[in-house]
Amino acid sequence: MLCQDIIKLLEVQAPPEYAMEWDNVGLLVGRRDKEVKKVLIAVDATVDVCQMAIDNNVDMIITHHPMIFSKIKKVNSDTVLGGKILALIEAGIVCYAMHTNYDTKGGMAKNAASMLGMKNLEVLEETLNGEGIGEIGLLDSAITVKELALKVKDIFDLKNVILYGNPDKIVEKVAVCPGSGKSVISVAEKKGVECLITGDIGHHDGIDAVEMGLNIIDASHYGIEKIFMDYMYDYLKEYCPDIEIEIADVGMPFVVV
Repeated sequence: MLCQDIIKLLEVQAPPEYAMEWDNVGLLVGRRDKEVKKVLIAVDATVDVCQMAIDNNVDMIITHHPMIFSKIKKVNSDTVLGGKILALIEAGIVCYAMHTNYDTKGGMAKNAASMLGMKNLEVLEETLNGEGIGEIGLLDSAITVKELALKVKDIFDLKNVILYGNPDKIVEKVAVCPGSGKSVISVAEKKGVECLITGDIGHHDGIDAVEMGLNIIDASHYGIEKIFMDYMYDYLKEYCPDIEIEIADVGMPFVVV
């Protein structure tokens, strides 16, 4: 199967036009006419993931986060990014990213909300044609923020989360925004969300949110977005049954000690 044919399937799942203006999605490295027999799915195209692809004769890496975010003037071995690009090109490996287009149209937040058993879903922050960042919904029953935090840890298999707010507060209307959710704090508060489940919440953002009356469960950036790999694995298995597919679950880029 050619890379360009796989890309067509990926763009049905997450059309590029749904990506945010600042984002960089699509085919970032390699040839569209590359024959693909083996795919590696990852959240990030780290050095370890790229080496894994090379060592295992992978033809195509599909990631959530773009390996190349901004313009680059040189591609050489003097930088980590340049080294990764060179290594993939020299090995004939293509790299494709589906980021905010997957967050919005692809269903990242919807899938996370489904795993949490949320119902009556609505988009947290609309970006295009009724789609957008995050999902708001109701839990099956009202529970404390601490109970919800423990539920998040269990469902997403996390060692820890950070809770901003009152652990004993009873909540029912919640929002989930996989990845970094700082930008949607005020949106969530205005829409009457009682607890926001997201990642990358800093000290001051957490304090501000609590003072606004919004509880936050910080499950880390990777903690929820890692579900991208399993969902994309199932999607490609259904539509590309003849291709070998592997998941590069290298874990969070930090260790809890």
